[in-house]
Amino acid sequence: MQPLIHPSALVDAKAQLDSSVEIGPYSVVGPYVRIGANTRVGAHCVIEGHTTIGKDNQIFQFNSIGAIPQDKKYAGEPCELHIGDRNTIREFCTLNIGSPGDAGVTRVGDDNWIMAYVHIAHDCMVGNKTILANNTTLGGHVHLADWVIVGGLTGIHQFVKIGAHAMVGFSSAVTQDVPPFMMADGNPLAVRGFNSEGLRRRQFGEERISAVKQMHKLLYRTGKTLAQATAEIAEMTQSMPQAAADVALMQQFLAQSTRGIAR
Repeated sequence: MQPLIHPSALVDAKAQLDSSVEIGPYSVVGPYVRIGANTRVGAHCVIEGHTTIGKDNQIFQFNSIGAIPQDKKYAGEPCELHIGDRNTIREFCTLNIGSPGDAGVTRVGDDNWIMAYVHIAHDCMVGNKTILANNTTLGGHVHLADWVIVGGLTGIHQFVKIGAHAMVGFSSAVTQDVPPFMMADGNPLAVRGFNSEGLRRRQFGEERISAVKQMHKLLYRTGKTLAQATAEIAEMTQSMPQAAADVALMQQFLAQSTRGIAR
């Protein structure tokens, strides 16, 4: 069985395509591309570079995937783009390979919903089950953890990290890290609350939600310094053992923040 390739598509003979892959009209697939089972590529897409795409992805028409980074230091190194499974990538998105100044790999995980005109720059790390609304722009080296939601027309500055279950609102300028579970928006960016509804939809129990509420209060409602709030967050596992993993997630994020958190 051969992949279903439209006669007008140009697929390099060296490309590795599963037999169940579909390639639409006028699309171009380069020699170092690998595409997994049941992935569908629409019309007028260009997939190039050292790009690996997993299974069951739906890539709509007019996408540029695996092009070189928009980085003046890039000099042709064999950097990579890895896309996982079951992602939806809508029209006019640009996903670039990594750069030699970092790990050399741009990664997109599984089950992500990537809407039209999204840009994922070099060396970004996008987790699983994220939603990136139309015109979301990720600068180089941005890290988005699992379950992050980003509103449309939002720009995320290079090297920013957004923690798991966080939500960023429409048309925001994200220049600092957004901790896990928080809701932020605006220009300048500010944290407005925590993502209580999202956590309930993901079956967080009342103790876990209470722990997130307490962490939000310590960081944003008590006037404590970041060091003081971080120290008190570390003590929460004793009184809220069911939320220990959530507290540890917050502790790790705060320890690894390099741009400072949005406050």
